[in-house]
This record gives sequence, structure tokens and C-alpha cells, in this order.
Amino acid sequence: MLFGRKKEADGLDWLVVGLGNPGAQYERTRHNVGFLVLDELGRRGGCSIQKLKYKALTDKAQIGGARALLMKPMTFMNLSGEAVGQAAAFYHLPAERVLVVSDDASLPVGKLRVRRSGSAGGHNGLKSIIAHLGGDQFPRVKVGVGAKPHPDYDMADWVLSKFSAGEETAIQTAAALAADAVECILRQGVEAAMGAFNG
Repeated sequence: MLFGRKKEADGLDWLVVGLGNPGAQYERTRHNVGFLVLDELGRRGGCSIQKLKYKALTDKAQIGGARALLMKPMTFMNLSGEAVGQAAAFYHLPAERVLVVSDDASLPVGKLRVRRSGSAGGHNGLKSIIAHLGGDQFPRVKVGVGAKPHPDYDMADWVLSKFSAGEETAIQTAAALAADAVECILRQGVEAAMGAFNG
């Protein structure tokens, strides 16, 4: 959905970013939950998120009553901030208007956590975005993907593993709820979303 004939740089209220890794081998992995949520937002906004720009797949949509650029960085997780920083600079959006959806291995599968800001918590995608935005003052929606099965299990292997058949239903439900949370943030603000989704 496009927004009149205004210059592109004047036409957005929010940048909404879903984190993941490009490539078929990473589909349905724990680290790619952000892509699942963006796909759901794209369906709701009537867009396909297929335009390659700012090192990311992007599209514009009306989300929660706001004009948003939906973004799936194609840089691989550790460099996600390159795409986010470029788009935020082009549209003159402050960090407070950059909303990031990511996986969180410290939360049970399917549980959501909305945050106004915060550290990367060991998440390399968030770490890269913090570096490129010059701070951590951006809201995020975290989707729980479960803790690694035992302490010696490599974290990279865990987040790049696929969900079990039993977890798939919970993740599909969580992706829809996370999209609801994004809409709530854009319509009513972060505090309202925290109250509604951090139960």
C-alpha cells in the first residue's frame, strides 16, 4: 500500500523489523521467528515484503493505523543493523520509532515479552542494531523459542535448529499474537502493549 505522492522520506511513521537469516535452510528455525511475524503483518497489511532495498526485503503497509515500512534484513543475523540503520537514516526515524521483533531463548516457547528498550541480552541481531542506531532505546517484541536443552548445548546450534512438531502450533499462535502486539504498539504505544501482552 503506497501513501500518496509525497516523497518517500516523508511518508513513514514506523520501521518494523523482523529478525532472521535469509535462505531456505533457515526457514522455520528458532532464530527466524521475526520473519514469521513479519509475514503475518504483511498478510494483514496486504503486502508481500519482497522489494529488495536497504539490504533487506521491504514493503509499506498500514499497520495499527500507522504508516510502516516492514523489513526483513537479508544480511544474516549478525549484521542486521546495517539494513536497519540505512532505512532509519533515510526516513529520518528516531530509534523510538524502530520496532524490532526477535526470538528470545530465555523465554518458554510461544511466550511474548514487549520491551521499551534494553540491552542485546546476548542476541547478535539486537547487538548489531544497537551499534548502528547508536543506542538501545528502541522498542522490541520478543518471542520465546525455549531454552537450550542442556548447558553444554551450543547456543548457535540451538537457535538455528527447527521447531519440533509439538512446538509448531505454539509458535504459529505466538506469531499471530506478536503481530497483535506490534499493531497495539503502533496504535496505542509501548506501555499499552506491555500491559496487554506481558502477562
